[in-house]
Amino acid sequence: MIDGVKIKKLKVVPDERGRLMEILRSDDSLFLKFGQVYMTTTYPGVVKAWHLHKKQTDNIACVQGVIKLALCDSREGSPTFKEVNQFYLGIHNPLLVQIPVDVYHGWMCVSEDEAIVVNIPTEVYNYENP
Repeated sequence: MIDGVKIKKLKVVPDERGRLMEILRSDDSLFLKFGQVYMTTTYPGVVKAWHLHKKQTDNIACVQGVIKLALCDSREGSPTFKEVNQFYLGIHNPLLVQIPVDVYHGWMCVSEDEAIVVNIPTEVYNYENP
């Protein structure tokens, strides 16, 4: 596992009304800070990559469909430099993956339906200096 990457197995609580799934709480051991929450969609077979952040840590969960998430450690001083990790996230494997600064990441929608990904980054998006 890439140094600094953390995985949280998400618990789905179903009842007669539907399902509930907590993604990230401020009392979770992996919670760092709150920047914003956003969702993005990816169509079947489409790749969204590569992303690299110099300041923010991402917290990624897939709440509909399935994605194959790939990570690559680009930090030269890291004990896991150039290591690659892959995870399947989605309806049948509900996970939160925390991606540290300077780790390349991207995903492909591998389900037949559009994937919905929620990200809870530690920083607010800066439109003037993305």
